[in-house]
Amino acid sequence: MRFQHPDGSVVHLAYCTNVHPAEDLDGVRSVLREYAEPVRQRLGRSTLGIGLWLARDAARTLVGDATALRALRAELHDRGLEVVTLNGFPYRGFGGAVVKHRVYRPDWTERERLEHTTNLAEILAALLPDDTVEGSISTLPLAWRTPLGSARAHAALKALGILAERLAVLRQGSGRSIRVGLEPEPGCVVETAADATGVLTSPGAPSHDSIGVCLDTCHIATQFEDPDTAIDTLLSAGIPIVKAQLSAALHAQVPHRLDVRQALAAFAEPRFLHQTRTRTRDGIVLGTDDLQEALIDSGLPRTAPWRCHFHVPLHAAPEPPLASTTDVLRAALARLVGGPVPLTRHLEVETYTWHTLPAAQRPHNSKLLADGIAAELAFARDLLTDLGLKEAEA
Repeated sequence: MRFQHPDGSVVHLAYCTNVHPAEDLDGVRSVLREYAEPVRQRLGRSTLGIGLWLARDAARTLVGDATALRALRAELHDRGLEVVTLNGFPYRGFGGAVVKHRVYRPDWTERERLEHTTNLAEILAALLPDDTVEGSISTLPLAWRTPLGSARAHAALKALGILAERLAVLRQGSGRSIRVGLEPEPGCVVETAADATGVLTSPGAPSHDSIGVCLDTCHIATQFEDPDTAIDTLLSAGIPIVKAQLSAALHAQVPHRLDVRQALAAFAEPRFLHQTRTRTRDGIVLGTDDLQEALIDSGLPRTAPWRCHFHVPLHAAPEPPLASTTDVLRAALARLVGGPVPLTRHLEVETYTWHTLPAAQRPHNSKLLADGIAAELAFARDLLTDLGLKEAEA
């Protein structure tokens, strides 16, 4: 979906297809047919933006087969879909029964991550609509928090530097500018905007021309970051906000109550990692690596609200006594695109946890899932139009 900002520029809104974790190209094409096009039809749009997730095998196929790449571009067009952004965070296996820490491998100290992201950039340059010259890719924030050490930290920055050089060559050859954003996430080496600034302004850091940050509003909320402060930190350091992922975290206002912890327990599931955080009265953020750990006797204080890295549907907050952090989403979006100029032009709804919601909230067939995704996009659309942006067809 496209929106015209009051300054005349175009802001793109997409939904991320990692909610349909296809591993190969046939699976990707099935996603377009069974989900993406039906979502577009539900919204009554002639064109719908999707944030495409391409697992390693699908990406390798497309890079190695120009005919397949052209066919995918043609199919996107025929189904009324357009791609200006890719989710390059999960590498493969995102549909596994247990993902947890595996989503952080390979990290930026490993060659596979550089080669995969390079492949994604080449694919995106070929898939961009004819009237669009800028694409974005989100990627993991270097690595899980296990101390990198100086040698591994140097290797990660070197890999990002090589990527920046390759993106420059791609821009010169194709006329398409592809930028990559580190996505701060709880539990990782880069958890916050301040962490991202530290990494991307350190000696040996890559050029900001092509490497920046992807802000995820669920992650901001989980870490109890103030959106304005986070954005100011990046802007003051000259770090571009390559894209923003629109998402909401799970919020428990009074976690000391038994009924609240019982409600939270319904969200503790084996597939994804659900980092849980609280902020003490003196502003210190404490947490656990997963929700289940927080619910047992982990020592996590229960005297202040908890937030959990569980992407809940934007339009459907959980039933009391729980809530979601859509207030943080609204504040971040107002700052990102509500000012005189947009601070980013790529927005992506990323609720990949539909299949792991408590049973009563979970869509049990493809029709209900498409309905839910369309409702989320309609919710995001209304937030944008409330900020003065106007819907525009491609």
